[in-house]
Amino acid sequence: MGVFEKYLSLWIALAMAAGIGIGSIAPGLVTAVAAAEVAKVNLIVAVLVWAMVYPMMVGVDPGALRGVLKQPRGLAITLVVNWLIKPFTMAALGVLFFEHVFADRIAPADAQQYIAGLILLGAAPCTAMVFVWSQLTKGDEGYTLLQVSVNDVVMVFAFAPIVAFLLGVTDIAVPWGTLVLSVVLFVALPLAAGIWTRKALGSPARIEAFRDRIKPWSVVGLIATVMILFGLQGQVILDRPQVIVMIAVPILIQSYGIFALAYAAAYALRVPHRIAAPCALIGTSNFFELAVAVAISLFGLNSGAALATVVGVLVEVPVMLSLVRFANRTRGRFA
Repeated sequence: MGVFEKYLSLWIALAMAAGIGIGSIAPGLVTAVAAAEVAKVNLIVAVLVWAMVYPMMVGVDPGALRGVLKQPRGLAITLVVNWLIKPFTMAALGVLFFEHVFADRIAPADAQQYIAGLILLGAAPCTAMVFVWSQLTKGDEGYTLLQVSVNDVVMVFAFAPIVAFLLGVTDIAVPWGTLVLSVVLFVALPLAAGIWTRKALGSPARIEAFRDRIKPWSVVGLIATVMILFGLQGQVILDRPQVIVMIAVPILIQSYGIFALAYAAAYALRVPHRIAAPCALIGTSNFFELAVAVAISLFGLNSGAALATVVGVLVEVPVMLSLVRFANRTRGRFA
């Protein structure tokens, strides 16, 4: 690893601080960035995420995709954790902390809003960023693509019913435009570009050399994305630090708990590390664009639910980097 990749955590921390600083010093610039969106998907962030995903898609060998179903255990763990466990544990943690642990510090109405935001996060597994985490753990590109694709299909049918059940409402307005556009931007287009690139390059040696050249841009895209996200939410962080910390507590417990559950299950079932690491990271990461969009459409831009989903964005990158580091350190324990 080069210096750039080796000290990625430091660069991310500096990007967070820079984002908050830019949000305070140049709010007009932040407003302009926030306005560049279609169907609740920020186009500037979309370009950066695309840059992060593309290097991994170049490594996807279409001919190898037929063999990924020979390892069904990793896919089964992902589906069980994402859809039968994660939404319900997030709801339970939200109730525990905001109706009991923090009850004397938060108004009941605000507490219900924060719980709603946490539920939206828990019911939306990651679509795009997981490709970055998979690449950082040397995950199987084809299998990661399969896991994300299956999750996207399940999300179309399961997201609204699960959220409706947990929120106790029936008229969940799922922003289908956000969902469809995100899948196209972050999965379909990078995959098509990656396959075309492989065909154009031809030999495996040329493909590997090309991936080595473009790999740093994936990290650059990650750092720039973090800077923009923290710039967009910098004022919220400065204005309400205590509330941010309280919302972050159940999210942190959920993130590390879900990863531990999926990673341990993969280890117990003897799933290879190149599949086990992405398998656990998919359930830990969140599709925050969808969660934020639904929170805004249901409860309003300035609602507690929207704030809770935003805190999920702020917490995710540091948490995922720590889990990537743990997964890399424990690679040798897997078959």
